[in-house]
Amino acid sequence: MDTLLSIISTISGFVWGPVMLILLVGTGVYLSFGTRWRTISKLGYAFKLLMQGRKKEDQKGDGDITPFQSLMTALSATIGTGNIAGVATAIFLGGPGAVFWMWVTALFGMATKYGEAVLAVKYRETMPDGTYVGGPMYYIKNGMGKNWKWLGFLFALFAAVAAFGIGNMVQSNSVARAVERAVSIPYWVTGLVLAGMTFAVVIGGIKRIGEVTERLVPFMAAVYVIGALIVIFANIENLGMAFKMIFTDAFTGTAAAGGFAGSAIAQAMRFGVARGVFSNEAGLGSAPIAHAAARTQDPVRQGIIAGLSPLIDTIIVCTLTALLIIMTGAWQSGETGAELSQMAFNIGLPGLGDFIVGFGLIIFAFSTMLAWCYYGQVSIEYIFGLKGVMPYRLVYVVVIFIGAMVKLDFVWTFSDMMNGLMIVPNLIALLVLSPVIFRITKEYFNNN
Repeated sequence: MDTLLSIISTISGFVWGPVMLILLVGTGVYLSFGTRWRTISKLGYAFKLLMQGRKKEDQKGDGDITPFQSLMTALSATIGTGNIAGVATAIFLGGPGAVFWMWVTALFGMATKYGEAVLAVKYRETMPDGTYVGGPMYYIKNGMGKNWKWLGFLFALFAAVAAFGIGNMVQSNSVARAVERAVSIPYWVTGLVLAGMTFAVVIGGIKRIGEVTERLVPFMAAVYVIGALIVIFANIENLGMAFKMIFTDAFTGTAAAGGFAGSAIAQAMRFGVARGVFSNEAGLGSAPIAHAAARTQDPVRQGIIAGLSPLIDTIIVCTLTALLIIMTGAWQSGETGAELSQMAFNIGLPGLGDFIVGFGLIIFAFSTMLAWCYYGQVSIEYIFGLKGVMPYRLVYVVVIFIGAMVKLDFVWTFSDMMNGLMIVPNLIALLVLSPVIFRITKEYFNNN
């Protein structure tokens, strides 16, 4: 296992090097300028479209789920352990300044998410069973031409495998550890329960996933946000200090203190961007798979809604977690991952804090596993056709059980590596097809 971990760490370090970070943020900057910053200037319009997209009978156009359900499905994949364990890991390894770089990634990531969804709807296909599928592999094949089909295949392959990391083992592993620590339930029991619950939903396809996530995501986000706000207001005197540390350390780095792994500016940037992407998945190419199933008559409408994801996920939810960790002083404790977030909540809200983090972790992880099973399913469907769907679902739920008992270091490193490999073909497609994004965006807003 140590040898395998070493190999994966080496690959992960390469794909998450300076070139990847520049490509990620740079693509977001380019798309932001190319779309004239409409993902930010049209925020009010985006929320209006989102609310209008709640009722299926009111939607015009083709698709399997409502625009609201598609965003909730995408958010169910991103509002997960990245908001609890991922933020904590970023601060532990990169210092408070890492939070600033998470914000930067999210702001530019809104344009990236917009572009992904626009292309996903424009170039989606209808399967023999009547369902709508799309995502990077489809906009590569249908937008870039047959000579690029190999790139679409690579993305589908990376995504199908990555689902077992970011959307599967990371989630079940974090939940199993939290439950064992809280109520001494063995890892394997938690893994078995999570596997069974996930299978019961994903067997119904995207329609059942959409029905579950549209109820689960708003509820779980509200509980977590309200709990975090209670702790923040209870420690309001430290709020200014926390923001000052975030902005200052983003450009000065943080010296080693206690059990904290010291970092410089480069470390803050690296872990801020890496965990920011892990949190909101902008540039990863996963969310457009969900948005491609939306019932809509215009790609831009769905793109505008998709752009809300990094705002909700990173700017709001992740920031609340980060503020708690910094305001309570827990970030200097030497803890990391979900344990660090749990400690911060418990310091600010003794007793109840454990419940909020534990509840959030379980529900967040469960919803993430639902969405990523669908992402992996569509990817395997692209490669093998409909015949590959059921075997993939079965393997996926088995891996949930296995992931609950795997060493955490291996799980996180494996996820980082697979995320990086997914990003490459998706960013190439976004850049090559950016003139299409800019053209149909201009046409839409000129006519609306």
